[in-house]
This record gives sequence, C-alpha cells and structure tokens, in this order.
Amino acid sequence: MGRDLKILVVDGSRVSRNVIRSTLAAQTANERVQIVTACSANEALARLASEKFDLITSSLQLPDMYGIDLCRTVRAQPSYRYTPFVVVTAEPHERHIKDGFRAGVTDYYDKTRGVHEFAGFVRALMDRHAALPGKVLYLEDQDLEAALLMQMMEHQGLTVVRAVSAEQALSFVDESFDLVVTDLYLKDDMSGGDFLHTLRCGLRVSPEQLPVLVLTGSGNSEIQAEIFHAGGNDFVTKPVVEEVFLSRLRSLLLVKRQFKLLRRQSEEMRRMASLDILTGVYNRRYLVERANQFLADQRNHPAWVAVLDLDHFKAINDQHGHVVGDHVLQDVGALFRRMFRKGDVIARSGGEEFVILLKGRSRQECLEEVEDLRQRIEALRPEGLQITASIGIASSLHRPGANFEGILEEADRAMYHAKEFGRNRVMMAGASVHRVPPLAAS
Repeated sequence: MGRDLKILVVDGSRVSRNVIRSTLAAQTANERVQIVTACSANEALARLASEKFDLITSSLQLPDMYGIDLCRTVRAQPSYRYTPFVVVTAEPHERHIKDGFRAGVTDYYDKTRGVHEFAGFVRALMDRHAALPGKVLYLEDQDLEAALLMQMMEHQGLTVVRAVSAEQALSFVDESFDLVVTDLYLKDDMSGGDFLHTLRCGLRVSPEQLPVLVLTGSGNSEIQAEIFHAGGNDFVTKPVVEEVFLSRLRSLLLVKRQFKLLRRQSEEMRRMASLDILTGVYNRRYLVERANQFLADQRNHPAWVAVLDLDHFKAINDQHGHVVGDHVLQDVGALFRRMFRKGDVIARSGGEEFVILLKGRSRQECLEEVEDLRQRIEALRPEGLQITASIGIASSLHRPGANFEGILEEADRAMYHAKEFGRNRVMMAGASVHRVPPLAAS
C-alpha cells in the first residue's frame, strides 16, 4: 500500500478504547495500519477535520452524541461520503439499523461477540472497502467526459487506459485488464454495442473473464435490454452519479476478482490431480493423457521416451521398511525436478518405475543426459543407502508417426535388457549396452 491506513476508534470508555486498539494492532502487526482513538464525538470530528482516515468505528452511545448522529455529521463532509463507518453496540435493534441506514452507517457490530471477533470483522471490512485495485479499459470518444470519469476512477486507485474508438479498444484487449467501461454511443462506424458484440462473440471473452460497464444517455428499457443482450454486465445512465458509478465499478471488479480466484483454484486442483503425491512428479494418469500429444507436437522433435526402474527396490522396503522406501522415492523425485528442462515430462508410472519424455535432443545429447541422471542417482545415497537405476531409451526419431504405447514398449524392453546385463546402466532400444558402470551392480 502506498501510505498507512488509518482507523479512528471512537468510544467513551477508556478501557474499551485501549482493548480495541491493542486487539486491532495485534491483528494488523504486519501491515502499515495506524489506530487512533477519540473519547467523544467532538474529539473525533476535530481529528477528522485535520487528518484523513480510512475507516471509522464508533460506539452507539457517546458522551456528547449518538454514534448514528456522528455518522450523519461525518457523511456531510465530502471527503468522508464513502468512508466505511461501523457502529459498535450491544443492542443493534431494528430501529437503530433503519436510522443508521439513513445516516450512512456501513455496518453494525454486536459487541457481545467479543473484541477478538471484532478484529476479524474490521479486517474483512477493510478488504471490501479498500481502494479499488485493477486496470480499466475505458472507451470514450468525448475528451471532456473522458477527463472527468478518468479522474474519478484514478482517484479510487484504478489504472485507466483510454481508447477513442471501438477498433482501438479491441486492439488493446488482453488479460491484463480487469474491467471495461464503454460509452454506448460512439461517433465512428462501430458503436459501443458493436464493440460488446465483437468482444463476446468475436474474441470469445466471457462476462466473467472481462466485465463491461456501459454508459448510456438513455433510460429506455429497450436500450437497456440491448446492452445486456450484447454482453454488457451492467449499465449507468448519464449524467453519471459518482456514488452509483463507483458502486457499479466495485461490484464488477469483485466479479473479476472471483473469476480469477476460481480459475486459480481450478488450475491448482487440476495440477494437484496430475501429480504423484509422494514424489512430486506427474502421475500415471497425466502421462497417459499427455504423452501422445507430446510426441505429436513437432516442436518437441526429436522426442525420446526413457523408462527408469530403481534396482532392487523391493529389498529396500523389505529390509528397511516402507517409510524408508518412501523417503528414497521422495529424494529421487526431487532429483528429477531439479534436472530436466521446462517442457519435459517426468512421471511415476507405478512403484519404483518412472517414465521421462524428453524433447528436442539429439541422440548423443539424450544419451549423455540420461547417463548423467544414472550417475546422480548412484551418488544420491538417500537415507544413507546405495541405490542404482536401470534405464531404457527409445525415440520417435525415425518413426514420426509412432504412438506413445509403441515407443514406450521399446523403451521398456531396453530397460529390461539393462537389468539382464547387470543393472545400473543405460540402454538404447536396438543398440548394444551403452555403458558398463565402474561399480559392480549390487
């Protein structure tokens, strides 16, 4: 945040003020938040006149004024028209809520819930009413009107990029924008409605992916229906009322925020579903779904499939237990993740067997890299144990149309040949033994 956030706590009780201040300070210790207290409405108004606050809390009963009346007085000041104002009371009756709504109270807190819950309540309120974050694409061909609305949006913390035509706005559209604000009527060939239709149907940008707020000078219900039909999320009629405009902006920015959150959660769930939980590499399901696509992508050619099996792994489980065996697999998985290039695929296909898809290597590069892997596994010594691996390699180099199953079968046979020749070595499908290691296989 660019400056300290300031909270004003107004309460006639010195004990209550101190408890609230210390609790809020503890909850915001890692943030730039300043808590200021006042013992009366008059002291609060004096502070509000000389300082800028981002949130105000007041008890319902003050020595010199009702908290609701204090809110009404605060709201009369232009700089505090929209500042969150919370009334703290042990009796939030319906009459108080109605009076408070008319006075501009943002919310009530029932103090019987306790001061520690109050800190969480304030934290959530600050998050909801913080300066509007985001980047807006603003389509407006009238300079004077554009200057006024841009100032209004930038004052709220938004980054605004202006376009003067629908064609220009469409060329600007990308994932960096959180919201579009567009005039419905434009002087060029494409109207705001045409822009909307192209955005939704031509570029296939959904209302959740990029919300659009439309400005219109018409209150005609048919025009308003046309806005929604074209893909607008909401509209504001001219002349623009600042409070209404900012409320609609905030609502649509929350739509975009929720979309981004859900997309991140969905991507994380897909990622977790594709990983082997023990080793951190991909699982067999991901390998089966991805392998043929990997081999078919010309950018990956020449592509290689390596099958790696840890030698005598059953003996590790039998002699040292499955917990030690799991630690061995975890260390091997960490080695895989450190070694290979972005775009390669490493998957645990089952037990102690792994499949590696390598892209864009020559035959010699592939052999050298896989041999380096074999040596690193031999030197790894997880849990103090000597482990080795037998590795078989096959390629699509001379078989561009071959599917994954066929190449995997060749690599698997090469791996078994490596086992037959003494383990702890690399073999290429159709070739003689690539390397006899200096240490005898155990």
